[in-house]
Amino acid sequence: MSKVSLYYKNVSAEVVGQEHGISQSQFAELAERVKPAIAAVNKRREQGKTPYRDLPYNKDYPTSVKQVASDIEGEYENFVVLGIGGSALGNIAVQSALNPYMYNIDSAQREKRPRLFVFDNVDPAQLASFLDWVGDRLEETIFNVISKSGRTAETASQFMTIRQLLIDKLGEDACKEHIIATTDAKEGTMRKIADDAGYRTLVVPDGVGGRFSVLSPVGLLSAAVCGIDIDGLLEGAGLMDKRVCGDDMFSNPAAMNAAVNWHYYNRGKPISVMMPYAYALKDFADWYRQLWAESLGKTVDVDGNEVFVGPTPVKALGTTDQHSQVQLYREGPNDKLFTFLQVEDFGSEINIGPAPDCAPELGYLDGAKMSKLINSEKAATEYALLHDKRPCLTVMFDKLDAVSVGEFIYLYEVTTSIAGELFKINTYNQPAVELGKEATFALMEREGYEELAKKIVPITKIDTDFLV
Repeated sequence: MSKVSLYYKNVSAEVVGQEHGISQSQFAELAERVKPAIAAVNKRREQGKTPYRDLPYNKDYPTSVKQVASDIEGEYENFVVLGIGGSALGNIAVQSALNPYMYNIDSAQREKRPRLFVFDNVDPAQLASFLDWVGDRLEETIFNVISKSGRTAETASQFMTIRQLLIDKLGEDACKEHIIATTDAKEGTMRKIADDAGYRTLVVPDGVGGRFSVLSPVGLLSAAVCGIDIDGLLEGAGLMDKRVCGDDMFSNPAAMNAAVNWHYYNRGKPISVMMPYAYALKDFADWYRQLWAESLGKTVDVDGNEVFVGPTPVKALGTTDQHSQVQLYREGPNDKLFTFLQVEDFGSEINIGPAPDCAPELGYLDGAKMSKLINSEKAATEYALLHDKRPCLTVMFDKLDAVSVGEFIYLYEVTTSIAGELFKINTYNQPAVELGKEATFALMEREGYEELAKKIVPITKIDTDFLV
């Protein structure tokens, strides 16, 4: 039975009025418009062009992940992921959602499993701090480098630094026991390095872009090592898959989600705010931002016409951002669609303590459940936004577990695919990312990029005449 639902009443004209809401006739028009988009997405799947759709049913990947996790079980205190973008955000989000907040600090909560660290940047101060800490703990630390090609500068630099540290401290032979490479099955720089050194390896599936890869070995290994039920994640994704294939928008949550977002983008609301009311889901807002922005932000459509299309994803966190952003959201431009994430069963409960005798005005909180408070805060924020005609969606979780998280991941992946069809763009490429990568190569003096460096340096060199 599904544990994740999409509630869409609060985007309707009935709730937010004709100017900012979707009327019954507009819902009917959207239902007809989205049918060919659903059909196109389903056809791509049948043609093998969207292999992420089949990850819930792949038996080889979870089997290989469990084998590696079993091989290292009990051997290490620290599991470190080296990656960036889709090689990191999903790992972080799943860990935050399904393991306790104090997981890394409290060994009892870890139940003898390793701490998890994910490095998705090349900030020297951050990495130096970690290296200072881990330097005397290398024998109890294992590193998972995730890169399909092995040529991404950020991940390559992390890997090269860690590899040399392991060699210097433990020796060449021992080094290979402390590195797992998740990379291309057959080719690429990282595959060559891994085979040459004899590292354990897992596969980045062909045709599965990083932002769609969390349900592959890219995201499953760190989850399995940290005790997360990866079978439950895949089961949840499979449950959602059965709901997002049909052509009836009113029973297909991915189609409804995509259609509503497309509708508002074309009616002056190009900003999509995701606001979880559960701290455990905060990092899924980061994961969503990459999925949405990298997939839907495109210069040209599939026919080569310049369209400069793309909704802007924004993350917020309830209740934190009620005190930092809601002023803008209520009284600023009405150019946003809000999506709340709401949890019914948090898995833990706190009863609020009694009010001090000198502050009887706090008595209304005495003994109340904190889950009631956070969900009341969500309802209150939504009410305030609706009062000012700001449309809102809610993704509702019966409870947070591996199955519901798998459902959510798959819901948003397929939502993105359907939205791409509605926008008539290529959802799966990211051409705008490449120039920045090439410019980095040039600035780092990589051979073959000398001419590009000549173009970049005059632009990026600091002109002190403009420094105040």
